Amino acid sequence: MGGQLPLPHLPRGHPWRETESACLGDDSGHLRCGPPLPCCPAPPSMCHLSQCSPLHPRTLIPVHAAQEFSSHGLWNPSPPSCTDVKVFSEDGTCKVVEIPADMTARDLCQLLVYRSHCVDDNSWTLVEHHPHLGLERCLEDHELVVQVESTMASDSKFLFRKNYAKYEFFKNPMNFFPEQMVTLCQQSNGSQTQLLQTFLNTSSCPEVQGFLHVKELGRKSWKKLYMCLRRSGLYCSTKGSSKEPRHLQLLADLEDCSVFSLICGKKQYSAPTDFGLCLKPNKVTHEAKGLRLLCAEDEQGRACWLTAFRLLKYGPLLYQSFQVPQQRRAAHSSFSPVRSVSENSLVAMDFSGQTGRVIENPAEAQSAALEEGHAWRQKRSTRMNALGSQSPLHPSNLSTVIHRTQQWFHGKISREESHRIIKQQGLVDGLFLLRDSQSNPKAFVLTLCHHQKVKNFQILPFEEDGQVYFSLDDGNTRFSDLIQLVDFYQLNKGVLPCKLKHHCIRVAL
Repeated sequence: MGGQLPLPHLPRGHPWRETESACLGDDSGHLRCGPPLPCCPAPPSMCHLSQCSPLHPRTLIPVHAAQEFSSHGLWNPSPPSCTDVKVFSEDGTCKVVEIPADMTARDLCQLLVYRSHCVDDNSWTLVEHHPHLGLERCLEDHELVVQVESTMASDSKFLFRKNYAKYEFFKNPMNFFPEQMVTLCQQSNGSQTQLLQTFLNTSSCPEVQGFLHVKELGRKSWKKLYMCLRRSGLYCSTKGSSKEPRHLQLLADLEDCSVFSLICGKKQYSAPTDFGLCLKPNKVTHEAKGLRLLCAEDEQGRACWLTAFRLLKYGPLLYQSFQVPQQRRAAHSSFSPVRSVSENSLVAMDFSGQTGRVIENPAEAQSAALEEGHAWRQKRSTRMNALGSQSPLHPSNLSTVIHRTQQWFHGKISREESHRIIKQQGLVDGLFLLRDSQSNPKAFVLTLCHHQKVKNFQILPFEEDGQVYFSLDDGNTRFSDLIQLVDFYQLNKGVLPCKLKHHCIRVAL
């Protein structure tokens, strides 16, 4: 065909690496190749390893050079630089992944999600963890993993973890900053749009101010100072809450540092509260001398300051990363999937009355399907009771162990550990997990986050006519197993402050 580039000639038996798309020539006379598929080597009888030189598909070479190589039967471009990165999960397991230098944190998370057979709900994140400094932070989706790793010490590591609060500010911006904490460069109407534009517009000059505990450099003492965060850096006032230029002293430049959370601030740094954060210069790897340690009064205050640091440093990039999955969902929803005739003929029906009716409301149809599933499990349990089965799948045993197969059940962990997991995976409304009760061996505990506070609710067993039920409200609402209980409170708030929305999950890599 006219305009088609000739492929370089290779000797018989030479290995050839296929690409997903054909090589095309651009205006500059270079070859462009798509992402690679697995290499298909020739049989050993036709090719010797010492004579083989695999072609890397991402190498760009001029067309005239490719033609010259083909005339001599040569094709040996230098492969791009790749780095082995070790990633750990919450249970201590790790996976070594070979990644290119230009791979972002989001790309690596997608790769780990695919290899671990997880659900990609855009809440997975890569955590930079420094145990010797007691610091950790979630990498932003756009950050380059290899570049971040170059600033880490030998005992530092990456963790693969959920973070539901990664982009919570863009969903509920008014819940983050009290009105007195943000000063805008122009008159604000107090709307969500105005607040978002303030942080995303690089020409605007928002200020975030408030009191923080600051650790003095080279000392163990802490001082409570009035802080002012601007695009140029973090300042402290040397005279009360004055923001006059002569009273402001620069503490840290946002361009040269990253913001971290303190893991054990009270124990390691004698912090006045458990809600510490740290500004770590990129050049600091081992020593804690150059760290700027700060403490807020509560978890909400720390979340506000951490969000402000991220927005003032990466605002437009964060919003772009937040929009990517939204745009993908919108693109997918615009194409209706092809359905079979038999599937199109199925509708949800309600036969509770004298005559059947079609359920047109999708929410009502989902609730009806859930109730039907509950009824099926109850009928199965009754049938097994009538048979008198004493096998390990006996309903009396099944209802007390079936929940252990669920990702939201974390077994025998302490109250403190459950709170730590909730905080690590993002303090958003509806984040929850279930665990065994430490005080009552027959009971369970629901740990739930609401308004950035972690609360616990005890689930007690009740027995009636030889059947064991579980309840959160002293037996008023009963469930035959914990799966039914979780399903119910995902649809109904009931006695809880909010519905169950996200469950904490631990994945073994």
